[in-house]
Amino acid sequence: MRQTIVRNVGDLPTYGYGPQSGPWWGAMGFMALEGMGFALAIGAYLYLYAVNPSWPIGATPPDLWPGTAEVIIYLLSIIPNEMTNRAAHRQDLARVRTGLIVMSLIGIALLVLRGFEFAHLNTRWDNSAYGSIVWLILGLHTTHLVTDLGDTVVLTVLMFTRHAKPRRFSDVTDNVFYWNFVVLAWLPLYALLDWVPRL
Repeated sequence: MRQTIVRNVGDLPTYGYGPQSGPWWGAMGFMALEGMGFALAIGAYLYLYAVNPSWPIGATPPDLWPGTAEVIIYLLSIIPNEMTNRAAHRQDLARVRTGLIVMSLIGIALLVLRGFEFAHLNTRWDNSAYGSIVWLILGLHTTHLVTDLGDTVVLTVLMFTRHAKPRRFSDVTDNVFYWNFVVLAWLPLYALLDWVPRL
């Protein structure tokens, strides 16, 4: 008869940080899908740019100020985002709450700026192929931004309730990781949307 060994796993942690966390891998998969979506949209934009003798088609380049203001805010947001990450690793509830509130306000400010950016594209989505691809790319990133803002607001609310348990700090670090992806995704899109039409 074969002897079965039973191990007690009751002392193993129920959460982890980074690759030791299931949600982190979910975020990685989500970022891979979004990254591929951005790559396809960028490829379509560059194809249209290459086959059209004048670019942008039937429009002037977008105004620079909304996208440039967004770049500045995105880059500056890395500071409170990283401070929130460090506070979450220390499980410092007060600082995590403050960091999440700050990041929620930054997300809201960026959405307001995004509204101005859509208004200052100087083309409509149905005006030409240029207008369609520009609105598509900006819409994709706006969806990206709204997704992270929603997650940040939900985490903020949770951290002010009885659900502010140690595993939530792991969720905060996953949110921080995803925000860094939002920032990094915007930089090449900004160059593509705001500067390529000026070449």
